[in-house]
Amino acid sequence: MVKPADTKTAAGRKAPKGTRTAAETEKIRAALSARREELTIEHSQTLSEITVLQRDRFTDSAGDDQADTGTKTFEREQEISLANSILDRISQVERALERLDEGGYGWCERCGNPIPVERLAAFPSATLCVTCKQLEERR
Repeated sequence: MVKPADTKTAAGRKAPKGTRTAAETEKIRAALSARREELTIEHSQTLSEITVLQRDRFTDSAGDDQADTGTKTFEREQEISLANSILDRISQVERALERLDEGGYGWCERCGNPIPVERLAAFPSATLCVTCKQLEERR
C-alpha cells in the first residue's frame, strides 16, 4: 500500500527546539559579542584609513591623467566595498544574537532542522543548515 504524500513543506515544519543550558547560552553570547566588537573595531579602522587616503588623494591629484583618476576611483570603490562587507558581517552577528535571545539560534530558518555544531563553530552567525545554504547558493 502506498502512503499518501506529506503535504507539509519543509518551511512549514518546525523541529522541536532543544534546550540549551544557561552556561552554553552565555558562552555563545560572549563569543558572538566578542566577534561583534572585533568587527566594529575593524570597521572603525577601515573608515579611518579611507578618510586618510581620501585626504591624501585630494591633495596629491595635481597633474593626474585619466588613468590615475580611474585607478584612484577604483581603489576608493574597493575600500568602500570592504567597509560595507564588514558592516554586513556585523549585521549577521547582531541577527545571531537576536536569534539567541528568541531561542531560534542553532536552528535553520528555512527548514527548522538543527544547524550542525561544526557549521556553527566555523560560522557562528549561520542561519541556514548546510543543505538549505547550498540550495540558496545554487539560485
